[in-house]
Amino acid sequence: MSLHGDYDDTNLFAKILRGEIPAVKVYEDADVLAFMDIFPQARGHVLIVPKNSRARNFIELPADRVASLMAVVHKLSKATAKALNPDGVTVTQFNGAPAGQTIFHLHFHIIPRYEGVRLAGHGHGNRADIAELEQIAKQIAAAIE
Repeated sequence: MSLHGDYDDTNLFAKILRGEIPAVKVYEDADVLAFMDIFPQARGHVLIVPKNSRARNFIELPADRVASLMAVVHKLSKATAKALNPDGVTVTQFNGAPAGQTIFHLHFHIIPRYEGVRLAGHGHGNRADIAELEQIAKQIAAAIE
């Protein structure tokens, strides 16, 4: 999909937000949901999506929603680093298929990086163990300040 287009209410993240598909939640408030990526690029990969939004990408997000969303991205980046003690943390977001976006509901990735450990490819087929994701989510949630 290109950078511009119509929002598809059947996208995976819209279904998660409506409770039609389960997710391992890390954090939730009135505006944002954060959950574990079930196809993580690294141990502790978290996704953050705005609620009550039909923004397909960051460019479409209304300006008055940016600060609150970025505050949660910051908070969860810090919590992930504190909980999992990685050697680095990648915070990323893609806008349009040519940029690497595969699900067209605005979302951010927090990906812990570990020295000497290569990232799994974006959209790879190795599904994580749900019990392990639940344990990691609890660690991160407990580290939120």
